[in-house]
Amino acid sequence: MQPEDFTSSQAGIVKKTPQGYYAFFPNPLPPVLEVDWPLGRLLCQAERTLDELKRTGQLLPDSQLFIRPYLFQEAISSSRIEDTFAEMEELFRFEIEGGTPKRTDVLEVWNNARAIEHRFNSTLPLSKRFICEMHQILLSNVRGGHISKTPGEFRRSQNWIGEPGSTLNTATFVPPPPDEMLEALSNWERYIHTESVEPTLVKCAILHYQFEAIHPFLDGNGRLGRAIISLFLNEQDLLSQPVFNLSAFFDENRDAYYESLLKVSQKGDWRQWIEFFLLGVRQQAIAVLANTQDALRLYSKYQTQLKEATRVPHTAVYILNELFANPFFSIPRYTKISGESFANINLGVKFWIERGILMQCTERKRNRVFVARELLDLRYFNGRRS
Repeated sequence: MQPEDFTSSQAGIVKKTPQGYYAFFPNPLPPVLEVDWPLGRLLCQAERTLDELKRTGQLLPDSQLFIRPYLFQEAISSSRIEDTFAEMEELFRFEIEGGTPKRTDVLEVWNNARAIEHRFNSTLPLSKRFICEMHQILLSNVRGGHISKTPGEFRRSQNWIGEPGSTLNTATFVPPPPDEMLEALSNWERYIHTESVEPTLVKCAILHYQFEAIHPFLDGNGRLGRAIISLFLNEQDLLSQPVFNLSAFFDENRDAYYESLLKVSQKGDWRQWIEFFLLGVRQQAIAVLANTQDALRLYSKYQTQLKEATRVPHTAVYILNELFANPFFSIPRYTKISGESFANINLGVKFWIERGILMQCTERKRNRVFVARELLDLRYFNGRRS
């Protein structure tokens, strides 16, 4: 790391460690910020769009089911930034069929989604302990998850960020050594739960930068840091559910994302990073809002079919909700998780087959898998903007 590249002490300072290399030591939060009218206007726009998304999300019939596609979208986008790739259909089918995925990337992205989903299973607030639990899930049974990466534990050795093959001396960025890292992370945790003058979205941008500057784990810092954005916004009641695919914006603007973060460290340029972050929030809120509205319209269409039918198996209603969580459906799987009989679930499947909603997508006669193609093509399930 070249100390001469770091020309401002607004976000932290570069010091030579006793071991002879230079590292960045972030300042305690909060930073001193200058806010102007254009930034204030952008903040208002982002908050207004996010509030509309929150109110629309509250209309979802079974929110924990309906947000699963967004959970997968965030995991896919965030992992793609790290050059780990999986498609929505691969995740859906892996969830339904189980086993071992053909590609290791699928399991890595799946773990990313499970780490975010841990929010539903934990009563812990957003904290150091909670993110360690997330990290344990993220690195479970995947490459990089072996003992040398200490899944679920903060690093006890120095790490760095740079091109493949770079060293501590040639790295682009070297976060603080382990002892100082723990002190900075404690300050980061206190800032989360301290009432501050910064608007919540600005505070969220600050928290994301600081987490990446601290880099508390040997692996998985980017994916965890991006997941924390949604968790924080949900904890602060700006989102109705702890899922918001801001990583799609970061992935589409990957160079600007990394450059904006680095400029905070090197130049103290908080404004450019916060502006970039707010632009992303507004853009993604608009996209997710459109996708959610599309899903609600299609759900309403299927509900009408239920109301107009003369005889409706009671399982048809449950199957419909399940399809909005995952457009692939397995009778044996749903029998196991619901406690319903095979015969009753089969009646519900037949109901949707007769209406052209479900079709079999496997050739085998046992353990058949069905798919709702109209749903699978909906941008709600694939994150497309058009």
